[in-house]
Amino acid sequence: MQVAVLGGGSFGTAIASIAADNGAEVRQWLRDETLVEQINQEHRNGRYLPDYPINGNVVASTDLAWTVAEAAVVFIAIPSKAFRAVLRQAREHLKPEQILVTTTKGIQADGFKLMSQLIEEETGSPHIGVLSGPNLAAEIAQKQLTATVIASDDPVTRAYVQAALGCSYFRVYAGNDRYGAELGGSLKNIYAIASGMAAALGMGENTKAMLMTRALAEMSRFAVALGANPMTFLGLSGVGDLIVTCSSKLSRNYRVGFALGEGHDLEGAIEALGQVAEGVNTVKLVCEKARAEDIYMPLAQGLYHVMFDGVPARDMAKSLMESEQSSDVEFMLSREAVSLAHHLAPDAE
Repeated sequence: MQVAVLGGGSFGTAIASIAADNGAEVRQWLRDETLVEQINQEHRNGRYLPDYPINGNVVASTDLAWTVAEAAVVFIAIPSKAFRAVLRQAREHLKPEQILVTTTKGIQADGFKLMSQLIEEETGSPHIGVLSGPNLAAEIAQKQLTATVIASDDPVTRAYVQAALGCSYFRVYAGNDRYGAELGGSLKNIYAIASGMAAALGMGENTKAMLMTRALAEMSRFAVALGANPMTFLGLSGVGDLIVTCSSKLSRNYRVGFALGEGHDLEGAIEALGQVAEGVNTVKLVCEKARAEDIYMPLAQGLYHVMFDGVPARDMAKSLMESEQSSDVEFMLSREAVSLAHHLAPDAE
């Protein structure tokens, strides 16, 4: 199989190497000629994965047309801000039968569009998929056992991606809720920032467990309101991705949150990271959308106030803990039912 990867970041490089390990001929497109030369000569991405060798069958290039020309599957691993622009560059070179898969966990501000929706708009392809899951690029590069989800309503897309990437250290599960899987991958970045912040403030394991569980409730509430399947969030692209991103210091969003918890301002936290942390933009977009759609998201809104309004993190945590207590799993017991019961209960003295 011939595979193309658009993007020279850590995850794009890891995916390229997996496909090559699995026997594919792989072409990787990057803008940076120096990095292209390093990948082709040293089989190493010194900027994003400096300590890990890349399979020698990955050939890097700055020529977008050549990169996608013969590919059966094209993985698009471009930051969300540049995603549409790269698609527009590539679309004249793409063929209708090619499978287009986004690995980007972000949201475009204009129209609240996910990356697979941008692929649909720009190419009209019938073969679109989303690759999402608990997939830290550095651990994939170490060939640690990892699983992901290819979400698509097109069985051909699912089968090709499983064939391209499934190997002894990378397992690919199939799903058909593309929108839910992609939302899960974007939304969890919000809570990874909150988790990093909590860790920097010295909060313990109980706090971490509470935060992740309530984050999952909030993510699924938001996604279901926008048409996703709640069951998707029980899988790798939901709870799986949330756990790894909220628990690992390798997560870029976690590291931004940790810096904020240490007292850095947002600009300083982003500058110290030196890479794109999609969650920073996602917090803004999701909170705006939640307010517009009247979706209850107290954790996300609280994080917004800390990041953009200068509210101290400890003060916000105290405020959240003292807010009205609600239901645990609202698909079983609604928040409205709990809220109504509160009015019948006596006040604690």
